[in-house]
This record gives sequence, structure tokens and C-alpha cells, in this order.
Amino acid sequence: MSEKTETRSPAPRPPEPATGRLRVLAPPVTGQEFVLLGVIAVVWVLLGLATPAFVSAGSIQPLLGAVAPIALIGIGMTVVIITGGIDVSVGAMIAVCSVIVAKLVLVQAGLGLLVALLIAIVVGGLLGLGNGALIAYGRVHAIIITFGTANIFLWISLRLFNSTTVNNIPDTLASLGNGAAGRTVGVPNSFLVTILLAAVAWVYLRHTAGGRHFYAVGGDPLAAELAGVRVRQRVLVAYVLTGLLTGLASCVVVAQGSNLGQNVGNGKELAVIAAVVIGGTSITGGRGSVLGTVLGALLVQTVASGVTQLGWRSELSDLFVGVAIIIAVGADLIRQRARKR
Repeated sequence: MSEKTETRSPAPRPPEPATGRLRVLAPPVTGQEFVLLGVIAVVWVLLGLATPAFVSAGSIQPLLGAVAPIALIGIGMTVVIITGGIDVSVGAMIAVCSVIVAKLVLVQAGLGLLVALLIAIVVGGLLGLGNGALIAYGRVHAIIITFGTANIFLWISLRLFNSTTVNNIPDTLASLGNGAAGRTVGVPNSFLVTILLAAVAWVYLRHTAGGRHFYAVGGDPLAAELAGVRVRQRVLVAYVLTGLLTGLASCVVVAQGSNLGQNVGNGKELAVIAAVVIGGTSITGGRGSVLGTVLGALLVQTVASGVTQLGWRSELSDLFVGVAIIIAVGADLIRQRARKR
């Protein structure tokens, strides 16, 4: 008697775990960034019609040079705000790093380009480290800490200035300045460096686990910590990065003139935060892009340059930036409420 053999269909295989390549990403360019591109294009066209000198190389090159330090610091500030923090001390940081480079490194010691860059970046990194350590491990709100350190940094810079302007700064940093030595194919080297670093930051934040951890910290720090993210370490890194980039931006500021005044960093923190917020980074954390920050810096400086060339009062550029910040923050809050609903 032959046995009946049953043929069974193979058991279904369990679904394979999703890989990084299958992960759904946000679009490379967001809607707000497209809007910014359109606004910048419209503003450039209007300014070109109102004052044709605006679209000349002699006007565009200094404009891009002015964008560079704001956008450089904005890269770090974007990461800080993504984590749910803020840094209002970067203006005072610029003052400290700039006077150290201009007075102590270039004028008094007569050191070279690479040494000046290294010292500025290290000093900025140390200042950022102080901010980050107090915020990450002291558990005090970022705006309180950085407002306090801003006053400390300002006091340090004023002591280093010794109530005098730094004059006759040598052209050691000319390759980062606005002159012919500071341009490649007509584009300021400082702006090219900014674009390169922004691209690196964009790729890191978008395509690496470490970059996504910053978003997780800003979205929900408790959930991020439960998921294994080292929240304090990420917060510390964000402020150190901002300090390093502020040191580099300070060299660009020094390179743009032969004299350096005590008010060198005044208002720079507001311009940086404005560029980041206008660029679409959520002030409550968890969302943002360095591409938007670069576009925001370009828009802010375009308005400032246009107001100057049209002979209008400089207060009008501040008015525009203030209105743009309110609109950007308002739009972000509306989007957040829409997601909750």
C-alpha cells in the first residue's frame, strides 16, 4: 500500500527589513525653498530695473561676499535650531575671533593664512564648546545660556580691542576677501567655500544616521533618548559646529577690510537667525535644511544691498527682515497645526 504524500506550498517568507535605500526621504528641495528662489528672482529683477548697477559684477561680487559669513554661521545655526536650541552669542563670538586674528595673529605676530584660519576656528570651537557643555549638561535653556555668554564674549573682545580700532591689517587673508585675489572665475572664494560646506552638511543631515539624529533630538528628545540617540552629545556637537564655523566666518569678515572696529559683530546674530528661519527651519526644532538657510542669507543680504543702492534708509531692510521672520514663523506654526489635525 503506497503512502500518500502531501505536497505543501512553501511557507511565505517574512518581509525583508527596509534598507536605507528604501527609506522614504523628504524631497531634495522643499516648497518653501522653491518659494524663496522665486522671491529672490523677483527681487533681483525689480532691483535690476530700478538700478541697473545692481546686476553688474561690481555689485553682485560684494553681495556674495557679504552672504558668505552669514550663511557659514547659518549652517551651524541650522543644526542648533533643528535640535530645538538657539545661539544668540554668535555676534559676540565673531568679535572675539576677529580681533584675535586681526590684532594678535596678523598685525602683531605676522603669522600666515593657515595659522590664522586654524587659530580662528579653534577659538570659535572652544567658545561653542563652552555654550554646548552648559546647555547639554547644565540643562538650562539655550537662550539664557547664550545670552549670558554673549555678554561675556563681548567683554573679552572689548578688552582685546583695548578701546582702539585695529588698523593696517595685512592682506594675509586676501584669498577670502572681496578683491581680485579673493575670486575664482569671478565668484568670491568665500562664497564657494560656503557652498561646498553647505553641500557637505546637506548630504550629512539628509543621508546619514548621525544627521537624522539631530532631527530626532529636536522632534522629541525623550523619544530620541529611548531610541538610543545620545541626546546630550548631539546638542554639544551642534554648538561646537556653530563655533567652528563662526571662527571661519570671522576670517572672512577680517579679510573684507584693512581696518576692524569694535562693533564688528553687532547684529550678526539676528541676520543669521533670520536667514535660518526665513530658509524654512522650524524654530521649534525637528525640521530644517541648510539649502534654505543659504537662500535665506542671500535674500536678507539682497534686500540690504538693494536698500543701500536705492538710497533708502537702512531701517527699511530691518523692517523687511522682521516682516519676513514673522511670516516664516507664522507659516511654520500653521503647518504644524495642520499636521496635528
